[in-house]
Amino acid sequence: MQIAKVRGTVVSTQKDPSLRGVKLLLLQLVDEEGNLLPKYEVAADNSVGAGVDEWVLISRGSAARQVLGNEQRPLDAAVVAIIDTIHVEDRLIYSKKDQYR
Repeated sequence: MQIAKVRGTVVSTQKDPSLRGVKLLLLQLVDEEGNLLPKYEVAADNSVGAGVDEWVLISRGSAARQVLGNEQRPLDAAVVAIIDTIHVEDRLIYSKKDQYR
């Protein structure tokens, strides 16, 4: 899994029929210190309901297709969780509640 920040949405009117109704998010990857990396990825959010500026966990490859409802979709990445907090060596790296004060 990888940590990422939701930067926006991707809209596509012409796509594989199995992707109809699937929310596509533009994600910016985050390192272990909480720094934004210059890498972006598009991931499907079929069940979590993440929004812009939230930090999420993404799953890739065949694991992305293990999410209920994604088994037959041509996905390479899926949002599987919205992150509440991240602690590394007793340091708070990220807190969702602190982002919205």
